[in-house]
Amino acid sequence: MRSLDAARDTCERFHPGLVKALSDLPFEEREAPGSPVVDLFRSAAGTGLLIPTEYGGLGADPVDAVLVQRAVGSLSPSLAVASTMHHFTAAMLYALADGPGRLTPAQTQVLHTVVPEQRLMASGWAEGRTQQNILSPAVTATPTAGGYLLNGAKKPCSLSRSMSLLTASIAVPGADGGQELALALVDSSSPGLSVHSFWAGEVLAGAQSDEVRLADVFVPEDMVIRTTADDPDRIDDLQNAGFVWFEMLVSAGYAGAAAGLTEEVLARGRGSASERGTLLVRTESAFDLLLGTARAVRDGVGGEEAVAQVLIARFAAQEALSLAAQQALELLGGIDFIRSAAHSRLAASVRPLAFHPPSQGSTVEPLLAYAGGAPLDLS
Repeated sequence: MRSLDAARDTCERFHPGLVKALSDLPFEEREAPGSPVVDLFRSAAGTGLLIPTEYGGLGADPVDAVLVQRAVGSLSPSLAVASTMHHFTAAMLYALADGPGRLTPAQTQVLHTVVPEQRLMASGWAEGRTQQNILSPAVTATPTAGGYLLNGAKKPCSLSRSMSLLTASIAVPGADGGQELALALVDSSSPGLSVHSFWAGEVLAGAQSDEVRLADVFVPEDMVIRTTADDPDRIDDLQNAGFVWFEMLVSAGYAGAAAGLTEEVLARGRGSASERGTLLVRTESAFDLLLGTARAVRDGVGGEEAVAQVLIARFAAQEALSLAAQQALELLGGIDFIRSAAHSRLAASVRPLAFHPPSQGSTVEPLLAYAGGAPLDLS
């Protein structure tokens, strides 16, 4: 399929050999617990996709990134989901690093190690709970001498078995006596941090989405990103960037899974021309919505406008992709379903897009209010 070939070419440009390495593995092995796909991703310089070149990264723009994720998702939805957690975290943190004085020297030093050491960053935020903002605090933080003690659990937490760094949203005491949002950078080797089995399903089983527990995990003060009197917008900027990147990238990965099914239907000539045409339109239009948002972000759209655009694109794509996956599976036919579980599992891998926050229902009123001229409030 022409558009999927273009996505694979983009993936090859940034991650030489990854498409072939994934293609050489049987689907069942790619998507199984203990799958080697994360190691293949790391071996193909996967960690550096959205990291600026001055930090040793590849400096991909939003359009390149969604194309890469579409290609990855067509071959391994598990890897698409897992890598999204690293990529959106990287995009968010390195955007802050671009501003003078917005990160501490210790935080900047950590960012300089990610590409040379191929360190993966997991997200300790709320991507498993649809009614929450993805940046809602998932663990508690208690002030202690020199920093904070973190307690709580994140489940599911993709990349839990391979991460070197966990980013966790926390609530810390603010200057006004209340609580304010902050972001902790937690080394995965920290005492008190442990990983436990959690994911029980077959779908997306290769994403390493297990439970991460934190029991009195100490995080130094200089490894916590928070607002300051001279930079009151630091966390707001972090939230906006993280939100937009997460929604774009995770949706593109699921769009890839649907595209892989559509490509198979077209290659086999299944169904009538009209049916194949309907399937193609659903699949391509869904991704084109995401691609349009990526172009807008690349060209400078930001803030509330970017958040609104990406949410509308994601929800429209979510519906179209679900229909496309269902139709593709039907067109591939009963014998295909009986003889191999690969296509049915690939189709099932499209549906979890609906489980990532925020849910469509929780954003209806904010989006309607924004359309009417009010600020966009997703809290």
